[in-house]
Parts: sequence; structure tokens; C-alpha cells
Amino acid sequence: MKKPGSKKYNATFWDSVNNALQGIIHTFQNERNMRIHLLAASAVVVLAVFFDLHYMEFILLLFAITFVLITEMINTAVEHLSDTIVKEEFHPLIKLAKDVAAGSVVVASVNAIVTGYILTVNKIATHKGHLFFKITGSSWHVTFIILLVCFGLVVLVKHFQGAKNLLQGGMPSGHTALAFAVWMVVWIFTQSSLASVLVFVLALVIARSRVREGFHSAWEVFIGGVLGSLTALFIYQLLS
Repeated sequence: MKKPGSKKYNATFWDSVNNALQGIIHTFQNERNMRIHLLAASAVVVLAVFFDLHYMEFILLLFAITFVLITEMINTAVEHLSDTIVKEEFHPLIKLAKDVAAGSVVVASVNAIVTGYILTVNKIATHKGHLFFKITGSSWHVTFIILLVCFGLVVLVKHFQGAKNLLQGGMPSGHTALAFAVWMVVWIFTQSSLASVLVFVLALVIARSRVREGFHSAWEVFIGGVLGSLTALFIYQLLS
């Protein structure tokens, strides 16, 4: 209840606009993830202009970008409100509320990535004369799908294993899985023995570092390597 003599929060329309702007500015100034999203969004918009997207495609892309920014702001609001309600002791429902809010950002981000991919993949194929697209003559979008599926499988396996941290430690090693997926992609697309051996050695170095630094056991690293390699091979065969 508002106390007698206290000023109403949004007394006028302009107070509402000012407070909203203050909230936007606060989010950009104090939330690192919001700045990362903004930087990525700016790069995507530049690419969209470069590829000369149709205005309807551009509108869809802007909706996807805006959706990410909005969910990040809602996530920030939920975090601040939760920290105000529970300042000292741990509460499982507050943690759940934060996790769900953060999950909405992930869903929006995946939606933006898929939307951008669908809108630009055909445009990219018409710009292969540029230096950036001369890196490989293979279907690079297959590589993108392989890495995305590999990452998703690692997260799912860790979840069903009951891991508390889905991005660090646990069965299997995500870093190793992605490293060996990249090795398999290089071997499939380049058919170069030298390149394959060099990338394989690099993948082994990454796997060894995960064990040496105590993040994973040798068995978790081995399973990660097998998972990444087989996922890459299976997706390539499926899409081919």
C-alpha cells in the first residue's frame, strides 16, 4: 500500500518513459551478457545489410534480436527481485525462478541463431568470391549443425547423469567432444592427412588438459572424444 504523502512511482506518462529508459541503461551498463548480445546483434545487422536481405527477412531478424534483448532484461529483473526477497539463506524456489528466467534467454538466443542461419545460408552461398568464404569449399553449415548437435548431446547426457554444472566437469567432457567433432569434420571435408593429424593432436592436447586440470577423469574424456567423433560422422552421413 502506498504511504500517505508518498509519490506515486509512475505519476505521469513521462515518468513511466524515464523509468523505462533508466532500466534499459542500467541493464546495458551493468550486465555483461547484455553487452555481448548487443555486440552480436550489431554484427548480425551489419551482415544483414551486406547480404541485402529482403525487408520481410530483415524484420524477422530484428524480431529475433529484440526477443533476445527483452528476455535478457526480464532475466535481470528476476535476478534483482529474487536477491531482494532472499538476501542470505538459500531458497530452492528462488534458484528455480532464476534458472527458468536464464533458460528463457537461452531459448531466445537459439531462436535468433536458427533464424539468422535460415535467412543467411542461401545469401552466403552467393558470396563465395569473398575472402571469408574461400576458407573452405565444403558445406560449412553441416559443420555448424554438427557442433550444435554435439553440444546439445553433451548437455543432455550430463543432465541425465545428474550433473549440477552442465558446462564444466561431469560425464562426458564437452570440450573433448567438440574438439574431436572438429577433428572428424576436418578429416571428412579436407581429406588431408596432414591437416587431420595436426587437428587430432590438438584434440588430444585439449583432452589431456581437461584431465590434468582436474575437470574430468580419463574415462569422461574418452567418452567425450567418442561422442564427438561419432556425432560428426553420423550427422555428415545423415545430411549427405
